[in-house]
Amino acid sequence: MANYILSIDQGTTSSRAVLFSNQGQVVMQAQQEFEQLFPNDGWVEHRTSDIWQTVLDCCLEVIEKAHITASDIAAIGITNQRETTVVWDKQTGQPIYNAIVWQDRRTSEYCRSLKSQQLEPLITEKTGLLLDPYFCATKIKWILDTVEGARAKAEQGQLAFGTIDSFLLWHLTGGESHATDATNASRTLLFNIHQQDWDKELLELFDIPASMLPKVLDCAADFGESKAALFGESIKIAGMAGDQQAALFGQACFEKGMAKSTYGTGCFLMLNTGYNPIFSSNRLLTTVAYRLNGQVNYAVEGSIFMAGATVQWLRDGLQVIDDAKDSEALAQQVKVDHGVFLVPAFTGLGAPYWDPDARGGIVGLTRDSGIKEIVSAGLQSVCYQTKDLQKAMERDGVRPTNLRVDGGLSANNWVMQFLSDMLDAPIERGEIIETTALGVAYLAGLQTGLFKSLEHLAKLRKADRVFKPSMSEQQRNSLYQQWLIAVNRMTSSSQ
Repeated sequence: MANYILSIDQGTTSSRAVLFSNQGQVVMQAQQEFEQLFPNDGWVEHRTSDIWQTVLDCCLEVIEKAHITASDIAAIGITNQRETTVVWDKQTGQPIYNAIVWQDRRTSEYCRSLKSQQLEPLITEKTGLLLDPYFCATKIKWILDTVEGARAKAEQGQLAFGTIDSFLLWHLTGGESHATDATNASRTLLFNIHQQDWDKELLELFDIPASMLPKVLDCAADFGESKAALFGESIKIAGMAGDQQAALFGQACFEKGMAKSTYGTGCFLMLNTGYNPIFSSNRLLTTVAYRLNGQVNYAVEGSIFMAGATVQWLRDGLQVIDDAKDSEALAQQVKVDHGVFLVPAFTGLGAPYWDPDARGGIVGLTRDSGIKEIVSAGLQSVCYQTKDLQKAMERDGVRPTNLRVDGGLSANNWVMQFLSDMLDAPIERGEIIETTALGVAYLAGLQTGLFKSLEHLAKLRKADRVFKPSMSEQQRNSLYQQWLIAVNRMTSSSQ
């Protein structure tokens, strides 16, 4: 019996493969980091060869270490860093340019020019998104306009576009399948979330040929089969979702009003709004939460660009810690109101500011300030930014009924307690914090019959710990007001 699901979780700083049992338990996992490329100020790229090779290596390592064969795996699920954009040649499968990462800001000026033409309301109404370099459309246009001969090839139908899920699917199936799912499609600025199809008017606006685009399927669907040569024999690919939607699904947030916050490279707070899209007045995004059997569930989302990446910067950039895990012990050694605020606007600010030109800074330093205060401020910045999102959701009338957390940084008990204090809300951490990989395992398992229903999946989820607020309202408000002052000093309007 094929009783396992193999999840590919292709993230911004690393790739991983996770093998799950038919009870949704982690059996084996492998992870590899890869190089981040920064060719210019605000530019972020990845080599697609690094992405593909690390994914393949992790899958093979998991299969070998678990002492199983491909025939024991019922299906593969793929989850991915969203909005990261690849354009490749359909004949060779080779990209014509590096993957342009979701954090990349090179199209800021182009986005400003479109905004000046009053085009953002049209785009938001169709896609639920804002006009920002974060999303794929302007990245695709930049590649077609910049790489020699690219536009001519695209117009002749020789080029394919995909987010990372599509790129991996293409290579897993040996070019047999060029597809994506509704969640990834909904992050491109080209997908009409009401009609659930690519939008001709937006394709014309961004000057992108329709022949480049992948077919859009449900999140649980028959995406194709892996080439037998890769793992010894073919494996069905049956689940796909962008990383944040996969985490929402893995957290079993199936009811309207349920929310999750994922602390990976960035932080993403997503709230299930049910069968109807809710449009934010506070610059949050409206997006597809998941699509099953043609039925769409929508969500509102707030995106923070730097969460775990801030800790990575403390480790690799400032070199004030040797390991991300060291940050918890250091933060515990100082008071929470130490007066230092780190605004991690290294690639601009996400929701609810959407300021691509903001830059990072540390304020409030005195002669008494040291490494402990700076590390603590870096961790606190994640919680303050989540508070920004909570406030925006409240103004839109959709305060979360509960908040489930996941991602690497959620293992940090100090951060989770401070988060509970800042939000004045209980924070529930699941037994499995790698819920992104779990979410697509659930989707692939639903498609192949390993899991029976959403009710079945909801019963599988178990909580590890609930953090409850213990900070006074006065202290909470004081800290948050100081944070807002610090952010204001880093925005482009104040520079």
